[in-house]
Amino acid sequence: MMKQKLYYGGDIITMTGEHDNAEAILIEAGLIKMQGSLEEVKQAAEHHAEKIDLQGKTLMPAFIDPHGHISMVGQFSSMADLSECNNFNDIIQTLKDYIQNKDLNKGDIVVGFGYDNNFLEENRHPTKEILNQVSTAHPIFLLHASAHLGCTNDLALQLVGIDEHTPDPEGGTIGRVEGSDEPNGYLEENAMMVLQQRFFKDIKQDYLKLTEIAQDTYIKYGITTAQDGASSKDIIELLKALAQQQKLKIDVVAYPVFDAEPKRIMEENETYAKKYTNRFKIGGYKMFLDGSPQGKTAWLTEPYEGEESYRGYAWYKDEQVKQFTDAAINDNVQLLTHCNGDAASDQLLRNYQASLEESNNPNKNHLRPVMIHCQTVRNDQLDKMAELSMIPSIFLAHTYYWGDVHLKNLGEERGRRISPVRSAYDRGLCVNFHQDAPVVKPDMLHTIWCAVNRQTRNGVSIGSEERVSVYEALKAVTINAAYQYFEEKNKGSLEEGKVADLVILDKNPLRVDKMDIKDIQVLETIKDGETIYRKEVLVK
Repeated sequence: MMKQKLYYGGDIITMTGEHDNAEAILIEAGLIKMQGSLEEVKQAAEHHAEKIDLQGKTLMPAFIDPHGHISMVGQFSSMADLSECNNFNDIIQTLKDYIQNKDLNKGDIVVGFGYDNNFLEENRHPTKEILNQVSTAHPIFLLHASAHLGCTNDLALQLVGIDEHTPDPEGGTIGRVEGSDEPNGYLEENAMMVLQQRFFKDIKQDYLKLTEIAQDTYIKYGITTAQDGASSKDIIELLKALAQQQKLKIDVVAYPVFDAEPKRIMEENETYAKKYTNRFKIGGYKMFLDGSPQGKTAWLTEPYEGEESYRGYAWYKDEQVKQFTDAAINDNVQLLTHCNGDAASDQLLRNYQASLEESNNPNKNHLRPVMIHCQTVRNDQLDKMAELSMIPSIFLAHTYYWGDVHLKNLGEERGRRISPVRSAYDRGLCVNFHQDAPVVKPDMLHTIWCAVNRQTRNGVSIGSEERVSVYEALKAVTINAAYQYFEEKNKGSLEEGKVADLVILDKNPLRVDKMDIKDIQVLETIKDGETIYRKEVLVK
């Protein structure tokens, strides 16, 4: 029998109410046996229980990631890191150093991740002429920080057969040399996805090992439930392999995309369909409807600032979207949908509502559909989401990372309203926050800081009327995130019978100055009652 653990001597945030705290908590067999006053918990504990003094630190439920891409976090960790590049010369040198340090052979694919045209001195994307300066012997593919845009050299374009005769795919754009149809190496959305899928298959990597390592990134940030939010068939098999080998230290929930035939994946993997087996489950389906607001591919109802008519664009026509929403509801599964622009949000809402009205599924109103990102969602759309019991999963860190860019691209009125969390909470919606890792690191404490302060990289206050309280922000990454996964009875708060997924912080986010929340350190991460991380030490 596993020894009981009794935690005491610090702040214990139960997440059962803003002013509900406990003096002590008792853990047994991976579950919370009791929480309450120190005297009560001591009396309930066995005499040989391990007593752990928090020494003034803070214990609370572990964080839950409601949207990210854990498999991509692993893959991208082995690629050339371009996130610190300030100009084209930096990119060229970083890629050259990467080729040399990796000792790549002629013809080996080079992939870089994390550049952002918005922060380059040139204020534009590197084209094939720039990347040809790195190498003409290696196919080169750069993935933008948003993961929605990319750039290539000539050899990469040749390998995938993109030339002047290649039309733009639906939901994507091929950049062209000015005054011609010749591709210039820049690719958007579905045009980029074709190249990405081809190249990632050809890169020789130990994806099992990389994904296993990726867990450690989440664990260090106090996360014990993570997501793979757009899984291919290959990724599903990879995550299954990790589960079968019992190498998942945290719970992972996958959502296969529609082009991966998600219904078939569900049917062929009944062991994992909507239930955990060895910490892995398949939660539902994933759909994309538009792109990135910082990349100006998000689909808006009104033009981008400074544009006469350009509003971004859709990935699919309504007929296709309706087929997807029909499928999810009639298959009785949760649907996660990427919507950054308000036109994309309109498309989701009208089609999901139409599918609901037509469906005979008796459980159709209890599927907890999720709108992912919600960057430019309007108040009338939030009202409609409430009617549909749709969950807003908000990429709140946009206020910091790209807030200045949104003010420029969207104008003052729309720009300051990005990530409208206060408006969502005021309508009774079960709001949660995500980081879309690897787009940004899965740092929940930084996201909480963003939610309560709403300050851009340049220190500009952005939409102060959309700020929320610290407790509301904590709910978004604990109990509300658990609700999205239909796990609110098992996770997200410190209550008797729930799993002992815990995090220990060096300071209490409810007590420190709001501007200091981002500096709080995760000291320990506990999964099912067992420590899997102590600061600077990953527990094997």
